[in-house]
Amino acid sequence: MNKKSLIIFLIFIILLISGYVLFQKYNQYLPTTTLSNQNATSSTLNQNNGFPTPLTDAAIQNIRTETPIQLIKVHKKQRIVQLIHGKDQIIREYPMRLGFDPIGHKVKEGDGKTPEGRYTIDWRNPQSAFYKSLHISYPNQKDKNHAQQLGVSPGGDIMIHGSATTKQVNALSSLMTYFPRDDWTWGCIAVRNIDIDEIWKLVNNGIPIEIAP
Repeated sequence: MNKKSLIIFLIFIILLISGYVLFQKYNQYLPTTTLSNQNATSSTLNQNNGFPTPLTDAAIQNIRTETPIQLIKVHKKQRIVQLIHGKDQIIREYPMRLGFDPIGHKVKEGDGKTPEGRYTIDWRNPQSAFYKSLHISYPNQKDKNHAQQLGVSPGGDIMIHGSATTKQVNALSSLMTYFPRDDWTWGCIAVRNIDIDEIWKLVNNGIPIEIAP
């Protein structure tokens, strides 16, 4: 092997190793069209590789008129967000991702956990860091009292939001359907941008949200 061939070979090996290292580092953030850790049974899922078929504006208006959303249910174990009419009629379901340490109730700021319990959607942000967001009323008084007893901050700014920023979507529109492989937030509930668009239109402020383990 001459000197030129050896240099080319070494460059190839370096590029190969660098590619492997980058893949291992960023693999969890690559989009996926399949769902993990889920056993979704609702008819609103499994129509598009596990994701709901997008609603038309007319269909959204029909839901708002005929079966308005009265409750949001979040099932952490199943990684599912459900929009409910009445007591238990599931109108829509969406796959989701959670905080990076999802098991258990959120106790303090920075613990990477998504809260559990009953809260309210109390305000929304159309210019969220992750596209759009609906704010969950964590911490409640019980959460504050518990954190105070522990001498820690309970944290806050828990949202249902998208998975790609507005800037990213403007640069690459296909990221509207981006869905990370793993839990990644600081405690928020993350869905695809295309799904937060629907949730935004279907859910009013003041609607309760129940987050189950």
